[in-house]
Amino acid sequence: MTVAATLALSRAALAQEAAKPGAAPDISGVWLVEKFEPRLFPNGGGAPFTPWAEAKFKATDPKTNDPNLACLPMGVPRFMIAVPYPMEILQLPARVMIIHEGPQVMRQVYMNRQHPKDLDPTYSGDAIGKWEGDTLVVDTIGFNDKTWLDGGGLPHSEALHVVERIRRVDHDTLVDDITVEDPMAYTKPLTNRQVYKLKPGWEIQEYVCEENNKYTYQGK
Repeated sequence: MTVAATLALSRAALAQEAAKPGAAPDISGVWLVEKFEPRLFPNGGGAPFTPWAEAKFKATDPKTNDPNLACLPMGVPRFMIAVPYPMEILQLPARVMIIHEGPQVMRQVYMNRQHPKDLDPTYSGDAIGKWEGDTLVVDTIGFNDKTWLDGGGLPHSEALHVVERIRRVDHDTLVDDITVEDPMAYTKPLTNRQVYKLKPGWEIQEYVCEENNKYTYQGK
């Protein structure tokens, strides 16, 4: 299903839910990363790899085995920090939905439940959220190990745990402070901050990867 069709269905199906009153801060709108940087360590700083992750990283080649070359979902946190396409945040009382103009269409943050005990690993993981003042705290687990953390090939295991603190620092600026923990892959947590700028009047456009995919993906 295309991004445009998904967005239309989401808005129609969730109209009643969105109409419910709520006192949550407003982070809705279309946002674009202020400075696109595909890598978590752009200045050549080494990641705190475990031997397992270091071996996997050395075996990667972004030109041939980036999962995105196969039109696979980007995963988290790459979905939020290393994609030069706009995203739209739709705020509902029970969910926050993030719709992306890119190969991974949608991410849902559930505001009214805890993580299920038996999660099937997925590309996006299971995301739950809560408000702490003006900050949306998003806790995500339940990932498969088929994505990269960034566009540079940083691997992760199914033990990946991502915590985000998303807040609107002014009308036109959104900040996402991200902490990544994966004891199988890294000896200490990784942190990153992404800044987004509001794009009034923008709409999420259709993005089709499968139809025009001319790359060779050598991953398995």
